[in-house]
Amino acid sequence: MKLPHRRQFFHLAAGATVLPAVSRIARAQAYPTRPIRLVIPFPPGGAFDALGRPWAERIKSLLGTVVVENIGGGGASLGAAAVARARRDGYTILLGGTLPHVNEALLKSRPLYDPVKDLDPIGSIAANFISIAVHPSVPAHNLKEFIAYAKANSGKLSYGHAGIGSTNHLTGELFKMLAGTPELMQVPYRGMGPAMTDLISGQLTMVVPAVTGQVLEFHRSGKMRVLAVTSPKRLSGAPELPTAAEGGLPGLTVTATLGLLAPAGHRRRSSSRLHKPLARFWRTRLTSRC
Repeated sequence: MKLPHRRQFFHLAAGATVLPAVSRIARAQAYPTRPIRLVIPFPPGGAFDALGRPWAERIKSLLGTVVVENIGGGGASLGAAAVARARRDGYTILLGGTLPHVNEALLKSRPLYDPVKDLDPIGSIAANFISIAVHPSVPAHNLKEFIAYAKANSGKLSYGHAGIGSTNHLTGELFKMLAGTPELMQVPYRGMGPAMTDLISGQLTMVVPAVTGQVLEFHRSGKMRVLAVTSPKRLSGAPELPTAAEGGLPGLTVTATLGLLAPAGHRRRSSSRLHKPLARFWRTRLTSRC
């Protein structure tokens, strides 16, 4: 067997040394190579779930399988904390936004995570608005009538929200302050899904859910009555619903932003592998709408 020339030998040896490194780089660039975990920090049935599951289905063409996991509790704190503690490899992301950041940073005496240091924003997905909805047995068809009814039944009525410190909770308390109904008792839930279930069954008087297709379906089928929405102007998808400002509460304008976050530092480790397909996704969506 003829041995290679000395110079050829060193070229071959150098090439063999580089191959594993090239292989590792190729594997790193072939993102994703396994399913991505999307944590929704609320139980099924609420606005986060209504947005997160369709998004996970639509993003498949760019990211492959996205497995949705609902981790409710603590006004989104438990789910957000689970993502903050996850590996920084781009395979665990959070559907969060305004709520997990404001809630944990300002309202918790013992925060489970630091929203600024422990989570990196990836991008916004949507902005949503809150609604004031009541059980159909309530003799009120607009905000003014409901406020009068609540004052006449002081201490007897309750409203449900998605958890202490949630956007829904803060919106409900803002409503009480502006309407002058401090005796309206708040009942915290692990998410808006369970709260709406109790409203429909008659266990609650009022709920403050985000405006979703499910909420509109319940309203139009008569299972609940939406009195107003917190958007600055009427929604194009539900123009029949008045704004809170039209109902006499101009200060009740609430907009919540929903978006994706990942464990802090994932950008450095994944070289923006998650950001690029998401950017392509939004470019495709915007182009298809033009």
